Amino acid sequence: MQIHEFQHLYRRIRSEIGKVMVGHEELVDLVLVALFAGGHVLLEGVPGVGKTLLVKTVARVLNLRFSRIQFTPDLMPADIVGTNVLVTDEDGRRHFTFQPGPVFSQLVLADEINRATPKTQSALLEAMQELAVTVSGVSYPLERPFFVLATQNPIEMEGTYPLPEAQLDRFFFKLRVPYPDVPSLVEILDRTTGAVLPEAEPVADSATVLAMQALVREVAVAPHLLSYVARLVEATHPTSPRCSALVARFVRYGSSPRGAQAILLGAKVRALTAGRVHVSAEDIRSVVLPALRHRILLNFEGEAEGVDPDRILRDVLAHTPELEPAESLPTP
Repeated sequence: MQIHEFQHLYRRIRSEIGKVMVGHEELVDLVLVALFAGGHVLLEGVPGVGKTLLVKTVARVLNLRFSRIQFTPDLMPADIVGTNVLVTDEDGRRHFTFQPGPVFSQLVLADEINRATPKTQSALLEAMQELAVTVSGVSYPLERPFFVLATQNPIEMEGTYPLPEAQLDRFFFKLRVPYPDVPSLVEILDRTTGAVLPEAEPVADSATVLAMQALVREVAVAPHLLSYVARLVEATHPTSPRCSALVARFVRYGSSPRGAQAILLGAKVRALTAGRVHVSAEDIRSVVLPALRHRILLNFEGEAEGVDPDRILRDVLAHTPELEPAESLPTP
């Protein structure tokens, strides 16, 4: 696949999603950035703002097999990954056979993931990281591409189980789904209360998505920008000499190396959507918040004062220069 093909397909995909989704342009862009980088997404927002509709629309436009798992407190791991069931063949002999669960799809919507117990939440860990599930000692691979888009409600916390840090780290981006503004709400009402509901059409398939993912890996990154990403992530750690006063005061643990990988791959997708074969510093800065906001663990003081991780990350961006004094750009 060539760069112009990637750019053309991305615009078509974005346009088709826009037939159904009103507003949320930046949100849709970041979801697509994560998918073409090969990552999973955690969508956080109150009910009714379009999280489930967005996931279903993306699955339809990319023509991926879609499944939805409604997470509840009584959901068990076998309800997600599947289980061995006893069957009788034509000769009357009984044997166990594996019955795949809903995770055996290409785009999985984990709806209200924080309503299930940690044991059930962890059933997704292997699938998200290894693209396979293991049942009774047998490993079953998942079809590629494979994405998990999970949703959670940030305000109704009664009866929920916050995601553990290990699972949060598996998500490429954490995206916040805001309320629509008044013009967008008017457009939503006009589209959804009429006789005909808008529908998006498929414009890609599994092979296309895999080809786009492969092209992302080929985007070049200058050495000083690799250093920039590394220094940004290091600056989120309170023990680092590069950290700001805000990080030292409110942060308990900073981002893992997965955060740096998410920044770099997200920046590569951003570069391709702009028609470039190289990453810019602005590409990097544009994905720092969604890539790291769920990887910043606040200390007691930060939790007590309700500090927003985005505030911490903006401070990190402000205090981390693109170039170190010892670094210099190559002369043309």
